[in-house]
Amino acid sequence: MKLYRSSVLVCAFVLLWSVTGRGADSVPKSADGVFIHLSQGAREPHRVLMALQMAVLMSEDHPVLVYFDIDAIGIVLKDAEDLTFAHFPSLKTQLAKLTEKGATLMACPGCLKAAGKTAEDLAPGIRVAEKSKFFSFTRGRILTLDY
Repeated sequence: MKLYRSSVLVCAFVLLWSVTGRGADSVPKSADGVFIHLSQGAREPHRVLMALQMAVLMSEDHPVLVYFDIDAIGIVLKDAEDLTFAHFPSLKTQLAKLTEKGATLMACPGCLKAAGKTAEDLAPGIRVAEKSKFFSFTRGRILTLDY
């Protein structure tokens, strides 16, 4: 039920966003930031791509940090396969867009180690998480979305 309510809320936000037509040109860059925690991997393409789509949308007018841990480590490796699902842009398309927009994309160092991988195994634009960056990627409040 909690997942259903969260999905409805996210869909309502996306619908409102698309109906109002507010984009980067009409809304000033905010000091408040958006922290997106993604722990799902390739077995959950809907969750992965929805989380990244939210990150892309939010990055239009807010600083964004996407934190990949647990199963999400597998999708941010150099050799990860591209994911697709429904109408969402693909995994690699969205990661490239987020990198282009200056979003911070970080992988959990403990989860990376547990997967037997190192920083050298990460895809371009993804870096190992730094504790200080969690608080310094934005100057205002931090909204967290968890997928």
